[in-house]
Amino acid sequence: MTVQNAPIELHYWPTPNGFKITIFLEEAGIPYEVHYVNIGKGDQFKPEFLKISPNNRMPAIIDPEGPGGEPISVFESGAILQYLGRKFGQFYPSEERARVEVEQWLFWQMGGLGPMAGQAHHFRNYAKEKIEYAIKRYTDECHRLYGVMNKRLADRDFLAGDYSIADMACIGWVRSYEGQGQDLNEFPNLKRWFDMMMARPAVQRGIAVGQEMRKPMTDEEKKVLFNQRAR
Repeated sequence: MTVQNAPIELHYWPTPNGFKITIFLEEAGIPYEVHYVNIGKGDQFKPEFLKISPNNRMPAIIDPEGPGGEPISVFESGAILQYLGRKFGQFYPSEERARVEVEQWLFWQMGGLGPMAGQAHHFRNYAKEKIEYAIKRYTDECHRLYGVMNKRLADRDFLAGDYSIADMACIGWVRSYEGQGQDLNEFPNLKRWFDMMMARPAVQRGIAVGQEMRKPMTDEEKKVLFNQRAR
């Protein structure tokens, strides 16, 4: 197992994507220091942050002990999980078949669960106009994806067999199920997984990071966060 001397520099805000990384670091026992990126205040557009995250999205990390002993920055939560999993040899298997199982569900979250759940949450809770088509479209798609997870978990405890970065990627999104218009009682296998995940001390610690900084968004903060165009 790789020993980390200097802490990982984590650029973070307490959101489902941010939780992925704090959960991993807590589970693996890796030292890290948090640099808060207040996405409602526009910190994600600051030049120093864009140098490590050109998509102006958090999370991002700087590992001062990267490949060859030189610093490396990584953006995109899925890529960060893969990097950390490879480096520290935890929650991301080296055997190819097992690794493919993890990657399938990691990319399923990145391309499906996260975007669809996020849109359901947005149109249900943030949109000024209640657009029934959009609400139904994304709520239904989120429901379908919950059904996929429920079937997958029928005969296993975790998405890829053993506990992995795929589970860490998903838990923050499922945690917000009520805001997405979902009822976990409809998905007993998913609910079992959810309860088991939320009972893990490292998951609890990861989700707790920065929660005291979260406040209801003001209209000005929504203007910063939503409806962005190329700058």
